[in-house]
Amino acid sequence: MSSQGGKRGLDAAALASLLARLGRDAESAGAAYETLRRALVSYFAWRGALTPEECADETLDRLAARLAEGAPVEDVPRFARGVARLVLLEHWRSADARRVPLAESAADRPAETDAAEDHAHDCLDQCLAELSPEGRDLIVDYYVAEGRTRIDRRKRLAAERGISESALRNRAQRLRDGLERCITECLARAAAARGDTKA
Repeated sequence: MSSQGGKRGLDAAALASLLARLGRDAESAGAAYETLRRALVSYFAWRGALTPEECADETLDRLAARLAEGAPVEDVPRFARGVARLVLLEHWRSADARRVPLAESAADRPAETDAAEDHAHDCLDQCLAELSPEGRDLIVDYYVAEGRTRIDRRKRLAAERGISESALRNRAQRLRDGLERCITECLARAAAARGDTKA
C-alpha cells in the first residue's frame, strides 16, 4: 500500500530501527514483528478494510520511519495502533474503498471514541491470544483478503487441512462466534471497571 505521496519508502535503516525496538536479537525481533503484523492484519480485517494486509504493511512502514526519525515512542505496539487508526481512516476515504462508509471524520471523533477503540483492540488481542495457534491462524487467514483472492485462499486452507470448504466455513464461524463473545465480555468488563453504565 502506498503512502499519501505514492512513495513506499521503507529503507533498511528504518526497518533496522523497528526491529531493534522489538527484540534484543534477530530471532526475537523477527518473531515480534510477525506477531505485531498479524495483530494489525486482524485489526484492519475486523474493521472492514478492503486490503488488511496492505494496510498492516503501510502501518509498519510508517512506524519504522517514525522510529528511524527518532520519535520518542515508549510503547511500540500502542503507537502502532495509533498509526493504524490513521491508516484506516485514509483507507476508508480512498477511491478504492468508497463503498465502505466512514461514519465520522477524525476531527469529529470524541476522545472517548479513541479510548473505546483502544479497549476494543486490547480485547481483540487478548481474545486472539486465548485461541489455539491453529485457531488463531485459521481465523486470521480465513477473513483476510477480498473477492477472488479470498475464494482461492479459502480453497487452499481447506485443502491444507484435508477438509471440505463447508467444514472449513463452519469451523471458522464457530471460532468467530467464540471470539465475538469473548470480545463482548471483555469490553463489558472494561466498561464496568471504568464505571461506564452505558455499556
